[in-house]
Amino acid sequence: MKNTFSRFILVLIGLTLFSCDYFRQTDDRKVVVRVNESYLYEEDINALINENTSPEDSAIIVSNYITRWATQQLLIDRAELNLPDTQQKEFDELVKNYRNELYTNAYTDAVVTRDLDTSLNREEILVYYEQNKENFILGEDLVKLRYINLARNSNNLDEVKTKFKRFNQEDQEDLLNMAIQFKNYSMNDSVWVKTKTVYDKIGPLSVEDRSSLLKKSNFMELQDSLNVYLVYVNDVLSRNEQAPIEYASATIREILLNKRKQALIKELEKDITKDAIKNNEFEIFD
Repeated sequence: MKNTFSRFILVLIGLTLFSCDYFRQTDDRKVVVRVNESYLYEEDINALINENTSPEDSAIIVSNYITRWATQQLLIDRAELNLPDTQQKEFDELVKNYRNELYTNAYTDAVVTRDLDTSLNREEILVYYEQNKENFILGEDLVKLRYINLARNSNNLDEVKTKFKRFNQEDQEDLLNMAIQFKNYSMNDSVWVKTKTVYDKIGPLSVEDRSSLLKKSNFMELQDSLNVYLVYVNDVLSRNEQAPIEYASATIREILLNKRKQALIKELEKDITKDAIKNNEFEIFD
């Protein structure tokens, strides 16, 4: 490994000396590698490693990077020599357009983010929901449920089961106080969740249990070799049914904020054009 590192350093020095004749007079950066008219500088190499990188690892990292960089530059040069001019012009135009989009998008996003009012009240969300209900149809089943996962050998399993099924205010408080012995649990049965999430959380539950899972006010007890899973399905919505407002509200919020954002972008474009005309920075010639 040491011999490899030494050879690499010698090659690197040789490449650096070879490059000296090609230094650009207006650029005082130290050239490490040259491929035709493209240059790789010492600062580019230094950015690849840090003080914690061993000399051997540094040699490998730098050597691999130089090889990749040089190969890419050689391929680009060959492409410029061999690709038709029309195709090269097309690529250049694509690169130019992409650069323009990066700049304009970064600027408009910065301005809009600063000025965007992200506050939305429930009335706005509800109005949009009522006007666009046909766009909020469920593509998957939803359930409201609570569940507890605990060890099969728990000595208070019957007590937990009774409180879990009855689930009055006192039971809820007792179960939360017992929660340290549960391997996993969720007591919030007022939130809609996707059935896929339920299958991921409750190991023994399979797609074949769908009919049981999609029954309202249904208690289920499942087991594997180590655990007992208590599940109580509070409510159900099947795919192709109307999505409830509380489930759709997050999506609606994103839609409404995006509408505000697009309106701000149009206003920004209009204002910047007006200012340019006023300051004689923009004119159209007949």
